[in-house]
Amino acid sequence: MFDSNLHIKLVKQIIFAFFLIIIFPYFGAAQSQEVVAKKGDGIYRLLNRNGLSYSENLDSFIELNKAQLGKDNMLIAGKRYKLPDSNIKVEKIASAKTPVKASGKIVKYKIFGKKYENVEITSNELKGATYYLMAGHGGPDPGAVGMYNGTQVCEDEYAYDVTIRLARDLIEKGATVYMITIDKNDGIRDESLLKIDKDEVCYPSLKIPLNQNRRLRQRTDAVNKLYGKNKKGYHRMIAIHVDSRSRGENIDVFFYHDKRSKTGKKAAKILQSTFQEKYNQHQPGRGYKGTVSTRNLYVVKNTYPVAIYIELANMNHPRDIKRLVVPDNRQAVANWLAEGLIVDFETNK
Repeated sequence: MFDSNLHIKLVKQIIFAFFLIIIFPYFGAAQSQEVVAKKGDGIYRLLNRNGLSYSENLDSFIELNKAQLGKDNMLIAGKRYKLPDSNIKVEKIASAKTPVKASGKIVKYKIFGKKYENVEITSNELKGATYYLMAGHGGPDPGAVGMYNGTQVCEDEYAYDVTIRLARDLIEKGATVYMITIDKNDGIRDESLLKIDKDEVCYPSLKIPLNQNRRLRQRTDAVNKLYGKNKKGYHRMIAIHVDSRSRGENIDVFFYHDKRSKTGKKAAKILQSTFQEKYNQHQPGRGYKGTVSTRNLYVVKNTYPVAIYIELANMNHPRDIKRLVVPDNRQAVANWLAEGLIVDFETNK
């Protein structure tokens, strides 16, 4: 027998539920959009307590709450903080970690700029490889300074552009990449004369100090903390710089490694051989004189992963500068580095 009273109750419940949906469409979301920081909270603890991945949501959290954060992005107890939308895949600005289950997948990374932000994963040949990419100088320190056609050119801008191009190349092959020096505004730039700025930061979003020792310690700590989270597998720290020598000294791309590291020496030799092959292929008869040697460099000696330190050119030599100011040349250098790193990975994984 049909219960008319039950029918009326069901209709009332449906109407009431519909009313809530129409009148309060964001009722549920509003309760979880903001949270109050407790004493002792850091971003990691706050995100973790609310079911959000720290690595995937750190940059979005900082962007949403930058006006409410203290020094070095510290949380202030009692303040309200917005949580990133967990239903939206957040692009990690500093950590370019990509899913590599299948090639052909396109992943968006705003750090590469509008033109290059959509990255197609073309292969899995670097699956299991982790890279920490450190462009030289940045922030208050421009590094080596030269002149090109009457315009000032700075090491940090060109080292960064090659580094970020290398990051994209490695991601395309399925690698996990961490940018240690980060410029969230520049992206990959195709101009010859790169605008000079001082807004670079150290991973994840730390202000770069002017003092050289503090700057080097800061970057080394960033690499070592990341490495400490997952020591297994293949890891490489790549530092990219531009040298400063006399105007008459023409140099080729060359490499340093830690004197204690046989693996670092082997990796540097592979990169050197790759450049030799490329010059023989593209500029037969030119010759290539890039060297591999040891040097007592702080970041090479003190970072835990195998480290390779690369000098791209002499900022003061007219022909060397063309290796930097021509965008296709910067891309070629990045491509050749990536090819050498693939060989290194295949022989060491």
